[in-house]
Amino acid sequence: MGRRNEPLKKDRIKWKSDYPMTEGQLRSKRDEFWDTAPAFEGRKEIWDALKAAAVALECNDHELAQAIVDGASITLPHGTLTECYDELGNRYQLPVYCLAPPVNLISERSDEDPSDSPEPPVAPKKEFQLKVRLSTGKDLRLSASMADSIGQLKKQLQAQDDIDAAHQRWFFSGKLLTDKTRLQDTKIQKDFVIQVIVNPQALEAYKLSSSNASPHAAE
Repeated sequence: MGRRNEPLKKDRIKWKSDYPMTEGQLRSKRDEFWDTAPAFEGRKEIWDALKAAAVALECNDHELAQAIVDGASITLPHGTLTECYDELGNRYQLPVYCLAPPVNLISERSDEDPSDSPEPPVAPKKEFQLKVRLSTGKDLRLSASMADSIGQLKKQLQAQDDIDAAHQRWFFSGKLLTDKTRLQDTKIQKDFVIQVIVNPQALEAYKLSSSNASPHAAE
């Protein structure tokens, strides 16, 4: 079945919402789509790959998005994620609001940058299990507190799963989280999942180390 496959276009999709939308409303709309779409059709691992590719595209990492799409054998007849097919011929459609914010988005935090606020966090050090989903499709849990920074959690993931912290990119609700960002700045709640995209080169090394560590030695 020779379906046309175009490379991913670099142009950012421009669209206007029917009403001015806040960042929070956009986040809720996206979360609702990603929570429900995989339940109707298609394969979960393809939905996970499409979500990771959409996040990478929004962060202007076109190369990573293309690598994710190619790695999952996803075909793009028009060079966009609005319509895609997996190798079995299942069709996947992503709404524009999952690919780019509307031009009439209302920013909730104007000039407030978490990395510019040096005051120590007042949140109590309360540990909980943070859910993390790797771009490999693997789910993990890390012991975290709301006062932890993303940089600290990257090191914890490196220690736990042997993925170099420099090769991890953490996203929540479509936003790239910087190393200085603290969990309390992300407004994450306990049952939410953070997406971690692993750099393709690191992914190869990770797959190698995982296969070498597989328990074949049954003596």
